[in-house]
Amino acid sequence: MEFEGTVYKIMPVTKGTSARGEWQRQDIVFEYNDGGQFSRKICVTFFNRPDDVSKLREGASYNVSVNIESREYNGRWYTDIRAWRLQPKQAEAPAAPMPDNMPPLPEEPSYASAPASEVDDLPF
Repeated sequence: MEFEGTVYKIMPVTKGTSARGEWQRQDIVFEYNDGGQFSRKICVTFFNRPDDVSKLREGASYNVSVNIESREYNGRWYTDIRAWRLQPKQAEAPAAPMPDNMPPLPEEPSYASAPASEVDDLPF
């Protein structure tokens, strides 16, 4: 799944050691608006991805690709949302400027007062 979100809060890093070695995880809360009236917050886990997290800035927008997985433990269900790709949101392209090779505007005719010899002397 992929969504576009704005970084709302960067949570502290959690580190530990398992049988496979050292690990590091950090949760990032994104604010996501799906076009409705209200925005939603999504907490995404970055597991062993310190380089991606170091690029994040609160208030910046990103395209985030995640895997969503739920698992059961002791009769309760837990859901993980783990990021696997992060891309800064592309800024919208600015409007194209007017081309420099536009033809010149035609000159308007001058309507200055006509010479006396051209004055209409016909009766009404």
